[in-house]
Amino acid sequence: MHIRDLPHPDPGVPDVRTGGRFLLWLYRRQLGGQAKALVWGLVHTGAVASFPVPVGIAVQAAVDRDGGQLALSGGLMVLLGVLVSLGDVMLHRSAVTNWITSVARVQQLLARKTTELGAAMTRRVAAGEIVAVSTGDLEKIGWFVEAISRFGAAALTSVGVCVALVVLQPALGIVVALGVPVLALAVLPLLPPATRRADAQREKAGKATELASDTVAGLRVLRGIGGEDLFLGRYRSASQEVRRAAVRSARMWSLISAVQVVLPGLLLIAVVWYGVRLALAGRIAIGELVTVYSAVAFLLYPLRHFEEIAMAYSFSRPSAKRAARVLALSRPAEGRIAGDGTADGELHDPLSGLSAAAGRLTAVVCGDPDAAGRLADRLGGHPPERDEAAPAVPSVLLGGTPLDDLPRAAARTAVLVQDKDPVLLSGTLRELLDVPASGRVTAAQALAAAQCGDVLTALAQASADDCGDPMRTRITERGRSLSGGQRQRLALARSLVTDPAVLVLDEPTSAVDSHTEARIADGLRDIRTGRTTVVLTSSPLLLDKADEVVFLPSGTVAASATHRELLRTHPAYRAVVTRETDDTPPRAALTAPSERRDRLDPIDPIDRLDQIEETA
Repeated sequence: MHIRDLPHPDPGVPDVRTGGRFLLWLYRRQLGGQAKALVWGLVHTGAVASFPVPVGIAVQAAVDRDGGQLALSGGLMVLLGVLVSLGDVMLHRSAVTNWITSVARVQQLLARKTTELGAAMTRRVAAGEIVAVSTGDLEKIGWFVEAISRFGAAALTSVGVCVALVVLQPALGIVVALGVPVLALAVLPLLPPATRRADAQREKAGKATELASDTVAGLRVLRGIGGEDLFLGRYRSASQEVRRAAVRSARMWSLISAVQVVLPGLLLIAVVWYGVRLALAGRIAIGELVTVYSAVAFLLYPLRHFEEIAMAYSFSRPSAKRAARVLALSRPAEGRIAGDGTADGELHDPLSGLSAAAGRLTAVVCGDPDAAGRLADRLGGHPPERDEAAPAVPSVLLGGTPLDDLPRAAARTAVLVQDKDPVLLSGTLRELLDVPASGRVTAAQALAAAQCGDVLTALAQASADDCGDPMRTRITERGRSLSGGQRQRLALARSLVTDPAVLVLDEPTSAVDSHTEARIADGLRDIRTGRTTVVLTSSPLLLDKADEVVFLPSGTVAASATHRELLRTHPAYRAVVTRETDDTPPRAALTAPSERRDRLDPIDPIDRLDQIEETA
């Protein structure tokens, strides 16, 4: 496969049982490219290995004063020089192509897995581990896949040189043939401790990456509470641990490199000593001794490839294991309903008993934000992680059809979940709102319903080329150039543009002021008319606009009615919504009756709603 043909039409189904099997699967997926690189590697190393022959001929020709033989050796050197250059260029080209295509395959597999799992991926695997797999691990995996062809060519050429020496000069050839395997295997006892040290280094580096990722993500919060120095100290400590582990690993690999230099040097000394004795005895010619010496000196070159493949495998195996662990993650099957698998109607969660009527705005009050997040994931078809021995969580039903039975694409088209911390990708506002949609809601309508007027004004002032068009203004990664409330409203607008059959919103206005929140509540109700909407919130402003409010204090439905009715009839609901405690009397009771008759009770939840509506 050529680089210009990327991406792969189908990256395939990887073998993720172990890291070694994953590497083997990658190798098998590009046998053609590996064979091509091996051929060019044989051309390159074979030409290099053949250089001792014309060198020996040239030396013997000089001793014998034979001009013809000297010219022949010169011609052979030129020919071999051309083959060495051509083979080196094409080997590098083919090996790098194998590297890039294998890395691209893994990247596509990771992207497909991310699409499959969605937001649930970071809840099942640490974000730092995903970053490590997507960056450094891919490089190490590609290094091993790319180094296999060079190692194969070096190994085959070494065997060929040893066989040739045994045939041409049995006395010296046997010494070399016995010595080279010893040299190649001498480093094997050092590889396990070197691998363990490399694994420890990667583990510490992964933890440092996770710490850095978490610190950067929460930098604004850390600055707000003055925690930068604390986390900087933690990262500095983790970084020093990585440095110490890297030094320990480098010491072992430097010892392996030293062994690969010392032992071949000893073999070379032994061959020269023995060869000189044979030459003095008249058993071999001077040119033949030079040829043998040059051949042994050449064998130092493929031995470096043996060291490289050992290092590449040692570094890539844990990386492949980590990549396989990420790629092995799965969610429920693609579905058991053939065809489009469309579904519509009431959304029902058997685990909690929650039912959201079709075409209505249903608000859910959980009291526990974490429980609300888990409920939102479940409503979107993302079941929680569980032990194999634990019972399966029943699937959410949409119109009586389990979401797990729908094809994944159909389930995601039907139900869209916006969590409490939505992500804004970098790009222009037009690109942000360019999402798969029904076409019923325009971008302008969604922005208006989400009360993004001030956001558009701010973006227009920073628009590209001073054109004043907010849709052309670039939004930085994760919307860091915007405030929390602005990010929330743009994310809400994006969800409204999509216009799914069922929209689940988890605390969509937690960072918005009360007056803007009241207008968003009106806009959300109007734009979602006829569509099923579930809002997980404890905001009285949103709750008052809902057709029905469901109260789940302990994970199951305890009551359902309108917001104002629940305030009057359900003390536990009122305590959650108004933040009152049992030992805190209502502030209305602390006010004299004569003072309350002539004005609205300032803390009465229902009257306060009316006040905000009039102001808005």
